[in-house]
Amino acid sequence: MATLLKGKEVTESLNARLAKQAEDLKAKGVTPTLAILRVGERPDDLSYEKGAIKRCQLIGVEVKVVALDENISEKDFFDKLQELNKDITIHGILMFRPLPKHIDSEKARQMLSAAKDIDGCTDLSLAGVFTNTKLGFAPCTAEAAMEILHYYDIPVSGKKVAVIGRSLVIGRPVAMLLMHENATVTICHTRTVDVPSITRDADIVIVASGQMESVGKEFLREGQVVIDVGISWNNDKNKLCGDVKFDEVVDVVEAITPVPGGVGGVTTSILVKHVIEAAVRTIGEDV
Repeated sequence: MATLLKGKEVTESLNARLAKQAEDLKAKGVTPTLAILRVGERPDDLSYEKGAIKRCQLIGVEVKVVALDENISEKDFFDKLQELNKDITIHGILMFRPLPKHIDSEKARQMLSAAKDIDGCTDLSLAGVFTNTKLGFAPCTAEAAMEILHYYDIPVSGKKVAVIGRSLVIGRPVAMLLMHENATVTICHTRTVDVPSITRDADIVIVASGQMESVGKEFLREGQVVIDVGISWNNDKNKLCGDVKFDEVVDVVEAITPVPGGVGGVTTSILVKHVIEAAVRTIGEDV
């Protein structure tokens, strides 16, 4: 049976390190602070907000929830966003999307200060990922996948990595992060011919297709490491499932992230990590 790359162990180690950094910042007179900008009360937003607040409190990061009425005017929304951009006591901004239809989401995405874009959604943040410069922050899920590889001492340099999925949330940015660590990366997508032949040739396979249980044993072989980023509710099985057919491949590959219990929990800690990194940058220090 494959080794399970559990997110809990990664998160506990990461949280301990972050708590120390938060404590050091406070000793220097800086309290790392996250602003959560939410319009309306969508259940999934509220659920994520609750988890983010809990993680911030555990680590020692302050949280300010800016909850706006779903009927707020576009002008008032942008005024509030600019206010948060300019507030020097706020180091990171988590802006829940999608926004109501009457608010220009693309304009909001680009208006968000890249220095406070702790979820890596602005073009400037993504440019930083591609150029390996600190213009903003990498998307949290992409960095979470890397954090798991690092924690479990899975070598990346010189390895062949297949990434299934080319979204700007995970596929393309994680490919860039891997390349910065000298991996040889192939991105597979809906127009890729014979994906299984590509994934079987890889040392590491990162699955982020967004298609529940779409990757079975025909895609994989012995000795591989699999990072399953997907998470969906399977009505037939009455449980959460990933993009990989876990039960089918767990006895084939060398190591795999479970779903749930893998990448998801690490992602929230990465969000808090970015808030602390943003705070460190404000005092001119390196992370």
